[in-house]
Amino acid sequence: MQGYIQVYTGDGKGKTTAALGLALRAAGAGLKVYVAQFVKGMHYSELDALERFKDFIMVKQYGRDCFISRDPDQRDIEAARKGLEETKQIMSSGAYGMIILDEANIATHYNLFSVEDLLAFIDAKPATVELIITGRRADERIIERADLVTEMKEIKHYYTKGVQARDGIDK
Repeated sequence: MQGYIQVYTGDGKGKTTAALGLALRAAGAGLKVYVAQFVKGMHYSELDALERFKDFIMVKQYGRDCFISRDPDQRDIEAARKGLEETKQIMSSGAYGMIILDEANIATHYNLFSVEDLLAFIDAKPATVELIITGRRADERIIERADLVTEMKEIKHYYTKGVQARDGIDK
């Protein structure tokens, strides 16, 4: 089976949710999925759900915590770069039919690793691996390289009314 490159970007909600939906679909078809989460190091409800699929879906976080409200420090950079390199080796192993780089676009925006590093990762993708890249602010070079790009556009969000992230829905 030919593997393609999919990008989910934009300021709207649903990028990670779309990627995890693809992971669930892939697992249902017998494919093994590796999910590398950049920036994220906090606990999310989807981690508990995906634990039930651990024979098919492996998730590893390469972030210390969510730093969107602050500048990254050297430890954030080291965690992300180590994660990208580790995930590249995992992808090359042939053990997984789908690789998800969750929040990789925002990782490049914050210079945790460069767009060139992400493009090199794409270049290393075996032909049969489906690669999913999520995160706001996808660089034009990543968009150009992708086979499928979906932009999530926020029209309205209850956060603007002060609603905090809810377990099982938003986190």
